Amino acid sequence: METGGVEIAFFDVETSVPGRGGGGNGFSLLEFGAIVLCPRRLVEVASYSTLIRPADLGVISTASVRCNGITRDAVATAPYFRDVADNVFNVLHGRVWAGHNILRFDCPRIREAFSEIGRPAPEPRGIIDTLPLLTKNFGRRAGDMKMASLASYFGLGKQTHRSLDDVRMNLEVFKYCATVLFLEASLPDVFSMASLEYNHTASGTEANGRTSADQSPNSSVVPFSRKQKSDLSQVILEPNDRAGSSMPISKGVPSDLASHMEQMKIDSLQTEPACNSEMPCATTPASESSSSHAGFLKPDEVLPQQISAPVIQGSRKTILLHRDCPLQLCCMGMRIHFGVSSKFMDYAGRPKLSIVVDAPENLCKVLDVCDQVAQISSENSGSNSEWRTLLKRNDYSNTFTIRLHIPTVANGDGAVSSTDIYQKDPRGNMQKLELSKLDAAELDQIFLSGTAVDACFSTDIYDYQQNAGIRLVARRLVVNSR
Repeated sequence: METGGVEIAFFDVETSVPGRGGGGNGFSLLEFGAIVLCPRRLVEVASYSTLIRPADLGVISTASVRCNGITRDAVATAPYFRDVADNVFNVLHGRVWAGHNILRFDCPRIREAFSEIGRPAPEPRGIIDTLPLLTKNFGRRAGDMKMASLASYFGLGKQTHRSLDDVRMNLEVFKYCATVLFLEASLPDVFSMASLEYNHTASGTEANGRTSADQSPNSSVVPFSRKQKSDLSQVILEPNDRAGSSMPISKGVPSDLASHMEQMKIDSLQTEPACNSEMPCATTPASESSSSHAGFLKPDEVLPQQISAPVIQGSRKTILLHRDCPLQLCCMGMRIHFGVSSKFMDYAGRPKLSIVVDAPENLCKVLDVCDQVAQISSENSGSNSEWRTLLKRNDYSNTFTIRLHIPTVANGDGAVSSTDIYQKDPRGNMQKLELSKLDAAELDQIFLSGTAVDACFSTDIYDYQQNAGIRLVARRLVVNSR
């Protein structure tokens, strides 16, 4: 579907953070902001923003203020949603909706708000969600693909988490990504994927930031040609009766570049620790007495005072280090507490797999230090996200569990696990499992509750808009057969 002459409304909402537990409140709109664009020149033709007073000011908790800085006092004199509903409707109805993660978040919030006042919600001509779109086409080079990470990658400043500011940042990021993809497609020998990955790794945002900055953010030239436009200009989500239930419809044949990027793409929420020229990343040799897996340390080999969590130069990404190398751990004989969970999906529609295992005491001590160090670093970097600890206490014992994430990699139209998974029989013989496709049910029969598993995993610090913490990403799992 082409936008044709239909205007595009980039929009963003800020909300309260729901309370925890069964009696927690839902989301309440606190702010709405939108920019209406000419679809041919991508220039602003109108804008609108307003604070919104919730029915109950008590929904604005401390966590909510940390998220977007909107206090009770700030909205105490603001209009209720019913008072601005006409304006919001006029901005959105009949236009193509665009924004970052709007399918999963902003669109449902708009529909809920109109439902609460007993009015029909506006309907889009189409929806462009830049999160799955850029994740598919731009790949891992900008890390977790959050707006803050993309803005940092292109040197556009810090995300404010205020509606109109975030909309303008979203639009600039969209233009910059489109420019880079256009240059790659037009000059494949110069802008090869390998050189772009190397330049970003070595120099943070500097190299690509200068390249895309040469294109004026307010340029009226649409960075696509009829003959060489990538999937970025072709994927528009068709409207549906329920926001968030649409799926991308790709028109045309993807370019070779997009195909290569799809094969290289790994779940952006489960990335490996990044390195740059200012941060040594030499592999730590394993001692002969520990594990044969170089770079993965047993808990007893970790010196707590050597754990650090610096911010990578040129970005807001924080990384866990041990003696100036990415911290990677191995632990033998952990018992599986819960088998494979696949109830969550990533932005490419693939299952987000994980298992829960019991953590021994020596591993708990290391991870507790990691939590403390990383949380302090996160707060010092200006993060307002609520920190989630790694260790979860068992309800019926004084023990703890951890979650090991199993990342997935695109494989044609499907996906496979990127974790090396082995089965070991009672005699010690190991066989690597070669899975041609991702089958959560099959994996669930392998990772049975109570089974011992040897795990090698990396530590990845994440920071979402509402929460932050450390993700343990499984690189190698050995399941001990009973």
